[in-house]
Amino acid sequence: MAAGKEIRGKIKSVENTKKITKAMEMVAASKMRKAQQRMRAARPYSEKVRNIAANLGKANPEYTHAFMQVNDAKTAGMIIVTTDKGLCGGLNTNVLRGVTSKLRELQGAGVSLQAVAIGNKGLGFLNRIGAKVVSHVTQMGDTPHLEKMIGPVKVLLDAYARGELSAVYLSYTKFINTMKQEAVVEQLLPLSAQKMQDEAQASGPQHDWDYLYEPDAQSVIDELLVRYVEALVYQAVAENMASEQSARMVAMKAATDNAGSVIGELKLVYNKTRQAAITKELSEIVAGAAAV
Repeated sequence: MAAGKEIRGKIKSVENTKKITKAMEMVAASKMRKAQQRMRAARPYSEKVRNIAANLGKANPEYTHAFMQVNDAKTAGMIIVTTDKGLCGGLNTNVLRGVTSKLRELQGAGVSLQAVAIGNKGLGFLNRIGAKVVSHVTQMGDTPHLEKMIGPVKVLLDAYARGELSAVYLSYTKFINTMKQEAVVEQLLPLSAQKMQDEAQASGPQHDWDYLYEPDAQSVIDELLVRYVEALVYQAVAENMASEQSARMVAMKAATDNAGSVIGELKLVYNKTRQAAITKELSEIVAGAAAV
């Protein structure tokens, strides 16, 4: 019964795969809760920094920071946030599809691209398409650390401050809920004072504050806007990590369910094959008895 033995081997193989995908699903579910808590914990800080930056910009309209100035350059920068590992459904594919669309738009306008890759998948994609990667950071683990990210990101921020870039874009996966994540490509620089004020007003009732500056208003605004941009990048990475674990949990659950369906089908085929073999043996026995 060679066919039956082969089917039993296939069933055993799929059962082993099912155990692996089930374990990965449970690990992703555990990491997902921690990633979501980390992401939500970072939101109040970024909102507070944005509110203060909007108030300072309104209180000092005579000073314009380099991040708020529009540069006339033929090069743009992009920070691409992806995962280090796969097996998370179409998460990275959706982000890179948005990056490709933006890249075509920039090339159509005669603008070249300088990129910063956060994550192995994005770095591999940029190398494949021949994009200029000025810096990258990979293998960040399950917890984002700002000190690891700020060095590579600062390359683009300094280039924009020097007027070498016309804009800086940020591409990542925005966490909406466990079942839904959205790929986003948004403009990081130049910062818009009106946009910051609109976002600050949308987050809740606002009040006009009168600040005392030490050492002076310009130094405070310079430092605060840098922290604001860093907070935006950190929040994007935190959202991407939460999205990664959610997408991996859903993908591994689907793989586990599919493995269960395949096992059921293989068992049905095995039973039919076994029944056919038994029926054949009985028929041979009956035929032999009748011949005697």
